[in-house]
Amino acid sequence: MIRSLRGMNDTLEPEESARFSYFIETATRIAKNYGFRFIETPQLEETALFKRSVGESSDIVGKEMYQFTDKGDNDVCLRPEGTAGVVRAFVQNKYDRQETTQRLFYHGTMFRYERPQKGRLRQFHQFGCESFGEDSVLEDVSLILMVRDIFDALGINFTLKLNSLGDPNCMPQYRESLISFLQEHEAEICEDCERRKLTNPIRVLDCKNDKCQVVYKEAPKLMQNLCQSCDNDFKTLTGLLDEHSMKYEIDPHLVRGLDYYSKTAFEFISTEIGAQSAIAGGGRYDRLVEFLEGRPTPAIGFAIGIERLMELIQMPEVTREGYYVGAMDEDAISKAYTLGMKKRASDKVTIGYKARNLKAHLKAADKANARYCAILGENELNNATIWIKDLEKKTESEIPQKEF
Repeated sequence: MIRSLRGMNDTLEPEESARFSYFIETATRIAKNYGFRFIETPQLEETALFKRSVGESSDIVGKEMYQFTDKGDNDVCLRPEGTAGVVRAFVQNKYDRQETTQRLFYHGTMFRYERPQKGRLRQFHQFGCESFGEDSVLEDVSLILMVRDIFDALGINFTLKLNSLGDPNCMPQYRESLISFLQEHEAEICEDCERRKLTNPIRVLDCKNDKCQVVYKEAPKLMQNLCQSCDNDFKTLTGLLDEHSMKYEIDPHLVRGLDYYSKTAFEFISTEIGAQSAIAGGGRYDRLVEFLEGRPTPAIGFAIGIERLMELIQMPEVTREGYYVGAMDEDAISKAYTLGMKKRASDKVTIGYKARNLKAHLKAADKANARYCAILGENELNNATIWIKDLEKKTESEIPQKEF
């Protein structure tokens, strides 16, 4: 038997597929309410896109990408995250030359070659939003509140963590002080942090090694080294979140896993899926458009890992909907099919293809979770009527087929 590849799962079970669809429908509805429109980007991109945007020092680029040379001798990879492809599309289609805010949302498959575990697969799904052209802190607040609205609608509990990553005015000075600290403690940190010290030292703060985290408790704090502009923006951000009753924790070690972030960084954390785990994260990346050869454009976005949420989603109570249409005689099958097809123009309809007795049709309608069971028998066929039972109210009626 040919089986699916390790870490690449089917979404097949009725409850699981219903949860997945419900998440997409809910998140899409809320994103549209915030003025975002859908974008679809290719799953396959040039490897250079992610090296330049995500950063060669990141674990994603260094260890986890599905990278290969195609038949045209192009260095390509399956996308490991969504933001870079959206920014590439933004620049390629010259949206960076338009003086209007562009708000885009996406959902789709991403690929990372890492050890599969609960909620973390090699092929996984993300929902994300990216906003371009707006440098106001109000946009940062809006995206954070949008994630809150999505999780509230799904019944998911969370904790919000915040940090500021500074900007080109304050980051260089902090970087030098952090490097000095790391050099003083180089015997106490892991090999990955030793490597990051030379490439992107701020990412050591995100290390998952417990021994390293003990060391970094004494590391210089970025929040204490912000320039006046970044400090004012962060105070405005937290003040606005307070106004909107959005609780948060300031985490000085929150740096995000990618190299293109600056200023606002945030993560939504859940403790209901085992160890404390991020279920959404994002932040501001005002320099990424320029890194990808576009005009300098302020931008901010977030992504939600869908698989991590599946067990947390509170589904609404299932209600009956639509029609089940069936025939009790062979001669009525064709007419029942025609009536069912016409009804599909306005309603969800399940059609039975075989002649059965009434009891069998009612059972099939119940399995289909239909609100109404509509049946054609010999009498209905001769009288141009159709028998209908409301399976919720338990009422019956017979109406003309034209009215149906």
